[in-house]
Amino acid sequence: MQHELTLNDPHASHGRFVSHLTRSTFAMVLAGGRGSRLMQLTDWRTKPAVPFGGKFRILDFTLSNCVNSGIRRIGVATQYKAQSLITHLQRGWSFLDGRFDEFIDLMPAQQQITEDWYQGTADAVFQNLDLIRRTGARYILILSGDHIYKMDYGRMLAQHAQAQADLSVACMDVPIGEASAFGVMGVDDQHRITRFLEKPKEPPAMPGRPDRALASMGIYIFNAEFLYEQLIRDADDPHSSHDFGKDIIPHCVSRYRCCAHNFADSCVGMTASGVPYWRDVGTVDAYWEANIELTKVTPELNMYDADWPIWTHQEQLPPAKFVFDDDDRRGMAVDSLVSGGNVISGATIRRSLLFSSVHVHSHAVVEDSVILPKVDIGEDVRLRRVVVDKQCRIPAGMQIGFDPAQDAKRFHVTAKGVTLVTPDMLGQHFHQIR
Repeated sequence: MQHELTLNDPHASHGRFVSHLTRSTFAMVLAGGRGSRLMQLTDWRTKPAVPFGGKFRILDFTLSNCVNSGIRRIGVATQYKAQSLITHLQRGWSFLDGRFDEFIDLMPAQQQITEDWYQGTADAVFQNLDLIRRTGARYILILSGDHIYKMDYGRMLAQHAQAQADLSVACMDVPIGEASAFGVMGVDDQHRITRFLEKPKEPPAMPGRPDRALASMGIYIFNAEFLYEQLIRDADDPHSSHDFGKDIIPHCVSRYRCCAHNFADSCVGMTASGVPYWRDVGTVDAYWEANIELTKVTPELNMYDADWPIWTHQEQLPPAKFVFDDDDRRGMAVDSLVSGGNVISGATIRRSLLFSSVHVHSHAVVEDSVILPKVDIGEDVRLRRVVVDKQCRIPAGMQIGFDPAQDAKRFHVTAKGVTLVTPDMLGQHFHQIR
């Protein structure tokens, strides 16, 4: 493929080159998975719709990366219990302007080609092939909608174009003990991928680093026509599982020009330790840890970066309110994030993250906990190391997080001792959009 601008063009700045690439790109976000390891948190919503960070949904981070990178033509493939996600996108992501060819298209599984629902990540893209072709994009960016990170996709696009690659895969190094959960690759000194193994039981180590492996992030850039050819070929293969990591990528690596992109080269805002921030909040423990980490004085993830904002649906809510200042009843929060619409009424909050419209009543104590929107915490309640799902009503005097054996009779207690509480577990049933 011939590019109109190159990094070596004396008449074109690097910024103009990247802008040209991003305008020529269509992003396909795969947001249809349940995320079953989040247990009952995804009983009524898909994983990308799970609230995160006090006011966001998980999917907001991927979509914000697209918009901030200059990629404003986006498709979101949905499947499992997508209503809350669809409502969120309609309310929070309607600011893109179709007059400038900016849009977010919802792509629910519609059995357009066969009578099957999406059978794999590659099949989800294949079933929307006609819609993607209509965009006229030169590059297709394939993204997962269920990770927390900040990344400038324009930098990856620039490397992809400069290397004249057919396919580029974003990667990061991970501890070798964790690598079996990822696609693991080998690369040469020119960043070309030499092998790719999807979730190997014995992942190969990086050269000279026996304790680390190079893992795929599930972020791919394809030249558009090349992607279409590969999806059609894969769809015709009766032995394929129609998955990018299991089928498409391994097939391409040995036959075409496939390059690796180091996440460290495009990560926006390194952590204090100099490591790129990326979290898969796919378990209740990981979800709790990533949220609680935000309450630290200097968290690993900077959500206050005005140059790379995280966009979301902004509810119209009053400020958080703290009432009563008596010695035995003082409304206060320490080392915590407290969102709009909250009322802390003579209660104590420590090292916790409260989403919007949470009401905590007198003498209650909430510590090291993640409280989702519209939760009501009764008088004299004690919560410690809990995740409380949306719309729960915690009865007065209840204690959760102090006796794991007792909690396990009613709630879900993780291996690390975090307790998940949902309305269904409390015998409360709500039918509002989750």
